[in-house]
Amino acid sequence: MSTSRKGVDVPVEAQGASRTNPRPAPTRFYLPLNVTFYVFLISNGLAAAYAPIQDCDEVFNYWEPTHFLDHGYGLQTWEYSPEYSIRSWLYILLHAVIGKASSIWSPRKTVQFYTIRFALAFFCAACETRLYSAICRKLNPRIGLLFLMIVAFSPGMFHASAAFLPSGFAMYSSMLGLAAFLDRQGKQKTAEGIMWFGVGAILGWPFAGALMIPLLLEEVMVSLFSGNIRTVVRNILNAAIRCLFILSLEIAVDSLFFRKLVVVPWNIVAYNVFGGEGRGPNIFGTEPWTFYIRNLLLNFNVWFVLAVSIAPLLLLQALFRSRTTSSSETLLRSLAFVSPFYVWLAIFTVQPHKEERFMYPAYPFLALNAALAFHLILSYVGSNKPGRLMARIPAKLKLVAVVSFVLLSINAGLLRIVGVVTAYNAPLHVYGALETQAVGREGDFVCLGKEWYRFPSSFFLPNDMRAKFVRSEFRGLLPGEFPDSENIQALLAGASAIPTGMNDRNQEDPSKYVDISQCSFLVDSYFPESPSSELEPDYIRDEDNWEKISCENFLDASRTKTPGRIAWIPELPLIPEHYRRQWGQYCLLRRRGNDASR
Repeated sequence: MSTSRKGVDVPVEAQGASRTNPRPAPTRFYLPLNVTFYVFLISNGLAAAYAPIQDCDEVFNYWEPTHFLDHGYGLQTWEYSPEYSIRSWLYILLHAVIGKASSIWSPRKTVQFYTIRFALAFFCAACETRLYSAICRKLNPRIGLLFLMIVAFSPGMFHASAAFLPSGFAMYSSMLGLAAFLDRQGKQKTAEGIMWFGVGAILGWPFAGALMIPLLLEEVMVSLFSGNIRTVVRNILNAAIRCLFILSLEIAVDSLFFRKLVVVPWNIVAYNVFGGEGRGPNIFGTEPWTFYIRNLLLNFNVWFVLAVSIAPLLLLQALFRSRTTSSSETLLRSLAFVSPFYVWLAIFTVQPHKEERFMYPAYPFLALNAALAFHLILSYVGSNKPGRLMARIPAKLKLVAVVSFVLLSINAGLLRIVGVVTAYNAPLHVYGALETQAVGREGDFVCLGKEWYRFPSSFFLPNDMRAKFVRSEFRGLLPGEFPDSENIQALLAGASAIPTGMNDRNQEDPSKYVDISQCSFLVDSYFPESPSSELEPDYIRDEDNWEKISCENFLDASRTKTPGRIAWIPELPLIPEHYRRQWGQYCLLRRRGNDASR
């Protein structure tokens, strides 16, 4: 016996066997929750340990302010100037506390960096397990298992799970919000669901609140038809009070740091939506409308195709089922749960400025949509009703086809993950020589030219060594520096001081550069076919002035064919040279004559 919930045919919830119901209770979880949590934790933990930082915003807008709170100095972007104040110090403070706590057992800053990353991975695993539990209990254990498989083996989730970004935090909270909406039946968890989406919008990214709109609209529509609107209004007011409390806390903390009344979520919306001529996100680059389609195909392969196909599949299912009031309500609820991903994809596709991290909050909805779609397809493929096409295909052949499809998708994801890690993680390794080889000294400058945007943060520099910028072909606004601070009062004073040379138009400020003669160390890359210039000379080959301290291979995308850029290709003799990945060098250089013993 089965019943229909949320638009898919699912087993009746587990009940104990009795004399009138002698059959055993259906399985609620194909994998127990503790095993599921470990699977998520291992997947996310590997990301925390090995995933390269994909976005310089993560470094300069989040890792550097965290370093400032924990160590009293760091790089500062214009967003943290009190004049603009579009980044929240409360969000930074939550992570800085974790980093500071880790210094109890290790003074090394890289330990603090990875401790924060592993804390993010742990929290993400807990959120994923919570959502998995709700999917299994309220939809179907098979849908839950498919969700787990998609999340654990997709490159997109690999990058997002441990990313120190508000969009990643919004992804965590959206999982908790979605789980609450799934669990709301008979438990009135609407208020909890709204609250979690509100937390993601307030502490994380304001635009993440759009994901809640289809779920809330469905709740209101159903309550209107059922005459239960008072309960929904009460739940919305309950959630609003909780969100106002969280917003008040954020305003209090940010106003303390900026020393003026600040509502950061509003400032973010105002800048991005109402910035005016010459301002707003578009000045940092635009992409064609196909950007997210290509990006999601890379990060979720066939699961993205299934995710966008779920709405047509649900409509087809509804057309071939008997039409009843119950089935109409079920279809409405189904569309409500699959709509957030469509809404999010549509909103950000029409925006000219596009970045991969903008999709992070919608990743759980993509995974759920894909799991639902594949579940419906499996239900059709597994049908043995006489007269149907699928009944004529041998069961073993269908099993081989399904298993092959799953293995293909998993392998495609793993090849992409391994490919990205091996190609681009050099910046996380070359700085280690500064500590392990003790080649530097207090006060040394580690300079960045054309490789400024791959700097993994001051957490990778020994104490009292500073990152500086030298001129390159880049002509935008580089970060400045927070004032050095030795205590809490100085930190607050530094955070509230208006820095010089900042603007919200991405206009270059020459004061951000130092002369190359002041650099004791330099980080640079070399690719054989990339032309050098007066501002970007081949420092790595300038052996008269610079010596290599640490070098790692770095993928030369200009010479590597498409297969090698999108996935891992082994360095085997049987692979034709034409398809092999081509490499450049990413190096930490020391100025000749810079003797640390002086």
